[in-house]
Parts: sequence; C-alpha cells; structure tokens
Amino acid sequence: MGSTTLSFRVASEKARRLDELSTATARPKSWLLEQALDAYLEVQAWQVAHIEQGVRELDRGEGVPHAEIAAWLKTWGRKPGRKQRR
Repeated sequence: MGSTTLSFRVASEKARRLDELSTATARPKSWLLEQALDAYLEVQAWQVAHIEQGVRELDRGEGVPHAEIAAWLKTWGRKPGRKQRR
C-alpha cells in the first residue's frame, strides 16, 4: 500500500509526550501516529455506521415513543409495587 505525507500542528506538550513514548517503546513517531490514527478512524467509522443504522430504523418506524421511555425511566430506583414519590 502506498503512503503519503501529512503535516499538522500539535501542542508542544503532546509532541513531548510523543517523543517520550517513541523513546520508551523504541518505535518511530510516525509508526505511533499511524497506529493512533488507525484506532481513531476505526472507532469513528463504527460510530457513524451505528448512527446511520439508527436513523434508518427510526425512518422505518422502529423507534420507541418518547412517552414510553419516560414512563420506563420513572420506574428506575423503585422497588416493584411501590408508588412513585412526588
């Protein structure tokens, strides 16, 4: 797979921490950054896919009505059979 060069600015503290991690792990900074970017992109892609799936489900009418959720939440922290405090 080919590669390309990216350039961006970071806070000095982050650069220092990256230097320390690079030294401690005997890994090039570029390798560490690529690993971090891979992890970030994977998480973001997962999140976007699940949001899109949720929107499609809502569009198909597969959601739970707000009133039903609100009623369910009112039961939290109560023992079965006890009346709700006001």
